[in-house]
Amino acid sequence: MVRENDIVAIFHGIHRVMKAEKVLKQAGADILLIPTPRELSSDCGLALRFAPPEQERVLAVLSAEGLSPVELYRRSGREYLLL
Repeated sequence: MVRENDIVAIFHGIHRVMKAEKVLKQAGADILLIPTPRELSSDCGLALRFAPPEQERVLAVLSAEGLSPVELYRRSGREYLLL
């Protein structure tokens, strides 16, 4: 579900991740709501996945809405690297 170099955004709470998905889709960002990978922890079990070229846009939209993620990870092989 998460491809090499994809970025995974973790949020505290289901309502925040769902709102983030909504505002990002309205902004035309190429994101996907996914179950949080088991290697990562999450309060709500859901996360957002996007490709590195979308990172600047995603973070700008989320920041403007007061919905910045708690953590960002990039998939590298079998690991997730904290950004």
